This record gives sequence, C-alpha cells and structure tokens, in this order.
Amino acid sequence: MDNYLELLKLILPEFLVEHFDLKNSIIEEEKMHLFFDERNSVPTKDKERILISKGFLNEVTIQDFPLRGKLVYLHIKRRRWTDKNTNEIIQRDWNLIAQGTRMTLEFAAFLKEINRY
Repeated sequence: MDNYLELLKLILPEFLVEHFDLKNSIIEEEKMHLFFDERNSVPTKDKERILISKGFLNEVTIQDFPLRGKLVYLHIKRRRWTDKNTNEIIQRDWNLIAQGTRMTLEFAAFLKEINRY
C-alpha cells in the first residue's frame, strides 16, 4: 500500500494524497474528473481544542497536469469544524490554486516555465 501512495504522490499534488480521500472519478473522452473530500483529521495547530466536524465548504474545481492525454480536473471539498466551546468555525488554510488561475500551483509553475522557451 505504501508504494501505491508514493506513486500517487508523483501523479497528484502531494497534499491531496496526504489529506484527502478520493471519493469518485469520472473519465470522459478528453477529460478526467477526480473528486476529493478532506479527511476528518483536526488541524495540528487546533489539537487542544474540542472540534466537531460540520461538513464541507463549497467544492472548488481546479485544473491539474494532463494525464494520458486527458485534461484533469480536481474537485475538492474542504472540511470545516466548529469549536465546541466558542462556536468558532475552523478550517485549514490550503493554498490550492495559483493566484489568478484555476490551476494547481505546480501546474501553473510548469506552464510558466515552458512558456519561457
């Protein structure tokens, strides 16, 4: 199983493999849609708090590197928690997309690099 996860880290953004579960995939002629839900693991900085999972934020769709000639779209649902004592809403601060784009940071950097030539 560990080899499987290491292979996925080479194909998908590493944060997805470590913090999200793949819930569904849809493969069309020219597109691949991968659907991820954030795992119900409390952020490290909030371990001392009593947090209750309160579902997910709105889904975010971003484009990633093409795979096998198919455009890849990552559909990501981030989790939110409520602090039992203060009723404060807690969520991780993921930097999922490159500023001003709808692409992963790695894909945006790749495209920027190939445009230099």
